[in-house]
Amino acid sequence: MKVPSWEEEALKKALPGPILQSILPLLNIYYLERIEETALKKGLSTQAIWRRLWDELMKTRPSSLESVTCWRAKFMEAFFSHVLRGTIDVSSDRRLCDQRFSPLLHSSRHVRQLTICNMLQGATELVAEPNRRVLETLASSLHTLKFRHLLFSDVAAQQSLRQLLHQLIHHGAVSQVSLYSWPVPESALFILILTMSAGFWQPGPGGPPCRLCGEASRGRAPSRDEGSLLLGSRRPRRDAAERCAAALMATRRKSEAKQMPRAATATRVTRRSTQESLTAGGTDPKRELHPPATSHEAPGTKRPPSAPATTSSATSSTSSSKRGPASSAPQPKPLKRFKRAAGKKGARTRQGSGAESEDLYDFVFIVAGEKEDGEEMEIGEVACGALDGSDPSCIGLPALEASQRFRSISTLELFTVPLSTEAALTLCHLLSSWVSLESLTLSYNGLGSNIFRLLDSLRALSGQAGCRLRALHLSDLFSPLPILELTRAIVRALPLLRVLSIRVDHPSQRDNPAVPGNAGPPNHIVGDEEIPENCLEQLEMGFPRGAQPAPLLCSVLKASGSLQQLSLDSATFASPQDFGLVLQTLKEYNLALKRLSFHDMNLADCQSEVLFLLQNLTLQEITFSFCRLFEKRPAQFLPEMVTAMKGNSTLKGLRLPGNRLGNAGLLALADVFSEDSSSSLCQLDISSNCIKPDGLLEFAKRLERWGRGAFGHLRLFQNWLDQDAVTAREAIRRLRATCHVVSDSWDSSQAFADYVSTM
Repeated sequence: MKVPSWEEEALKKALPGPILQSILPLLNIYYLERIEETALKKGLSTQAIWRRLWDELMKTRPSSLESVTCWRAKFMEAFFSHVLRGTIDVSSDRRLCDQRFSPLLHSSRHVRQLTICNMLQGATELVAEPNRRVLETLASSLHTLKFRHLLFSDVAAQQSLRQLLHQLIHHGAVSQVSLYSWPVPESALFILILTMSAGFWQPGPGGPPCRLCGEASRGRAPSRDEGSLLLGSRRPRRDAAERCAAALMATRRKSEAKQMPRAATATRVTRRSTQESLTAGGTDPKRELHPPATSHEAPGTKRPPSAPATTSSATSSTSSSKRGPASSAPQPKPLKRFKRAAGKKGARTRQGSGAESEDLYDFVFIVAGEKEDGEEMEIGEVACGALDGSDPSCIGLPALEASQRFRSISTLELFTVPLSTEAALTLCHLLSSWVSLESLTLSYNGLGSNIFRLLDSLRALSGQAGCRLRALHLSDLFSPLPILELTRAIVRALPLLRVLSIRVDHPSQRDNPAVPGNAGPPNHIVGDEEIPENCLEQLEMGFPRGAQPAPLLCSVLKASGSLQQLSLDSATFASPQDFGLVLQTLKEYNLALKRLSFHDMNLADCQSEVLFLLQNLTLQEITFSFCRLFEKRPAQFLPEMVTAMKGNSTLKGLRLPGNRLGNAGLLALADVFSEDSSSSLCQLDISSNCIKPDGLLEFAKRLERWGRGAFGHLRLFQNWLDQDAVTAREAIRRLRATCHVVSDSWDSSQAFADYVSTM
């Protein structure tokens, strides 16, 4: 007979509060998690215990920007990831080890976001039969799936990832997929993640059937938002996105089915070798060239002679040359640990005997990646009909006859993932019918001329019934279009967009932009016609160097009558009059504007325009960040600025970081809170303004003298308060009686050069 442990007895008995509180620190994490509800009923909190466990076991400090509301959930989520990757040894600590509990199963219900790194560590373990209950729990709890620093992976790992994505996205609750820092993306793996995120599903060759789909799901009726895309009056209608995805997924299935061993050296993909591989595989190229006609093509349409066949095998050859050695379909196996973090010599475990050669092989192909870029470009052009002006609907590619379309994610983020032509074409074709997508982030993906395809696909998506895209974040080093023309094109393509954030770091080359043949003439993207009224509520723009044409920005603002928040970063105008024109447009056309932000702009010659803004009675928050406001005429400008603010009763927040305010400027601002002021300012940011402790102390005394009540938040980051620590502490103590002070311990010696320039 099994004797219950004292922890189980503690759970069963209604222990008094003091006794329960005394035993809480003695429980391991499994019983501590189970006793949480009982402790809350008795008015006891376990947050301090979970925080101590985090500090002692995780040994990392949360970001200062992160607000932790529940340390139990944070600990259990991190604990799950460490156990899955094998970077924590549960047997090394009594609080983590208990034979009666499964670490993965017990912590899985707290996992809201999961990160998969490197060579897809953890994917095979999660889809293994012993962890079925773990995966079922994740399917209901997980909302965000992240991929970081991915490397080349073998066929077995990608087959496991296919099953994992099918469970978590198609049958689960995952709504966001994010990819970070993938310098040399593997095309097959990237396309797999994209197509699965978009809701497409086809089982891999030799893989186990999905027990959740069943036979009934094969004949299921599409959802309402998919019906118009998938079904015609008599037979399935395949749009461009489905045909492109079909070809790429079919290519991948052929590559996996062949199970060919990896060659010792990379071979160049040519059309001749492609034709030979098709012949050797028993595929009739002529039959591949003539699939059944779709609703987009007339039955008598003449097809290109060899493009589809070249595409299928060439892509397959390229993908297989980059991946590791092929293996059979993954079999269920018990959980194993992967190598620990670097630096722990002798405490590592590896996946197999060939792990060292795998790492070397990946390194060789990373180094050779630049040589293969040209080959991938050629393959991508052939794949989708491409750059020669032909129809971009992938004529002749095999239809997605055996696939099903399930639920798809609503948020897609790609950070520092360079997109090859093939990957960009795939993304654009999927986007054109991805109606469930609500937020799209493309950050430093090297789109280049593919930006025109992106605009076309977004325009097509906007025309779809049920389109939900409301937020677009786009940033890159270069753009073939100037940023304002790109902004106009996006606003025209997506009139229902609510949030637009766009940044281009370097000027564009407009002399001869490379417009793809299928993007239409330049006027198709950039036109002189007026922008129709849109639904934009938040606009953030980061400009490259060089003067910007104010009329183009004004045209965007005039069409955005619902704009509530505007942020301009590094914007430069030809003259103060141009800047004044922008501000006048805001006053006349953007009556709903509440928040206005300027960063890294030289406004030293625009003091009258700044005063104009401070007198605006509709703005609630204004930011002048590193704008050199007080570089000229500070003695005359500061009193004028204070007078304007004293008469503004609607302004709630003023942020002035990095403007060299100094002690004199801070004391002048104190007059805003005087007795004769009608200002309702409750948030003030004076970070990085060369403020010294004696000036801050005098500022605090003036606030006390006027008896002003608590006015909210005061931010003091990166000022020279370490020059006299005693005076600084006294000033902050006095200020905390009137406001919430946020400061830091900063070494002001780093700002010596700035100090000399203000002397």
